[in-house]
Amino acid sequence: MQAILLELKGRTSYPFVKLEAIACGIDLWSVERLGKAVRYSQLTSITLDHNEFRDEGLEGLIRGLEGNMKMVSLSLCYCNLGPPSGTVLGKLLAESAISELYLTGNYLQCSGAVDLITSIAEKVQELTTEKPTEEATSLAHQILEAQDQSGIHTMMSGPPTPAISPAITPAISPDRGSEKGKRKKKGRKKKDKPIALPGPWVRKLFLANNGIDARGIEGETGVLEFSQLLSSLIRYSEQLSELDIDDNCLGELPATDILEALMERNQRKLPRLKIKVTAQISPVTFKSILKQSGKLKTSKKKRRRKKK
Repeated sequence: MQAILLELKGRTSYPFVKLEAIACGIDLWSVERLGKAVRYSQLTSITLDHNEFRDEGLEGLIRGLEGNMKMVSLSLCYCNLGPPSGTVLGKLLAESAISELYLTGNYLQCSGAVDLITSIAEKVQELTTEKPTEEATSLAHQILEAQDQSGIHTMMSGPPTPAISPAITPAISPDRGSEKGKRKKKGRKKKDKPIALPGPWVRKLFLANNGIDARGIEGETGVLEFSQLLSSLIRYSEQLSELDIDDNCLGELPATDILEALMERNQRKLPRLKIKVTAQISPVTFKSILKQSGKLKTSKKKRRRKKK
């Protein structure tokens, strides 16, 4: 029924821009059917929490979201997603306009979480290194000013504008002056809303309770790889505003990486990041992370995750 309504694009009285189907028992066929309908809809937000369609169902949904430039929010909490879903969702972030991703209560583990954020972290770091430094810009201005003072002119600076002699200054007639005074000020044109740009970038990322710890096949190496990528995202991403990695036993060393990234982010004067981390680290590191970040309030209801 939902898919049929979404496909009535342009033929309904009210356009559907938000879809919430929580704990509806959506099966594999239904989620694939929904993915096909999304292509013809005006949806900007989808919430399918507590529907355990697993990795196979996610692949069917993603087919309808490929290259989507309207969707900005996707919530798939407690959908029994495993590590393969990290690769699929990471590709989606890189090719769509989705900037809010909620994946609380799944089982991506270290490998899935790494595949999810790799493209984002690498892209923001690449964009940061491409930005011109302020010193180089100020040096260019100094050279141009020095050339103007010495009388040397380049194609960029150009010769100084000759001063107009007071004797030949044209007089402005009172009629023209009054006409200018009578002219009505034109109203400012309304600026168009910015179109959502394709990824890879993210504004809100919720990865709480996803089994990101050293107990998986990757061990401590997988946790460190994830923390290093996440730290790069924290350092350089201006868009990232909310991050939830609670209920994941990262360990002390990865937590220290995150703390250092937060400190460097604040030194760069980037927007303050709201973050939530597990308390299963040393009290000193935990308090320091909270001190360097904003308080994150989560409204997602927790449920017990069923093991595969």
